Amino acid sequence: MSCVVEAKFSVLEVASLRDDLLHRGLDSFQVADTIKMFLARRGYGVSAEMARDAASKLEDIGYTVECFRKWLETLALVM
Repeated sequence: MSCVVEAKFSVLEVASLRDDLLHRGLDSFQVADTIKMFLARRGYGVSAEMARDAASKLEDIGYTVECFRKWLETLALVM
């Protein structure tokens, strides 16, 4: 029995999202909407509050790609 948890999102797709969010000059509501759309296209949901929290944290501390990936995976709710 394996205890390894497979990643929901590839590093490449998360890096692309992160770079897009950091360089497009979006406000926090637009970032939250983009995160919600990213997750929805992959079959996951996220509450509006959690998406806004993710947006503010990304802006405030500028997650590394790996940290952002892990954090997105904790946000992703199976739909």
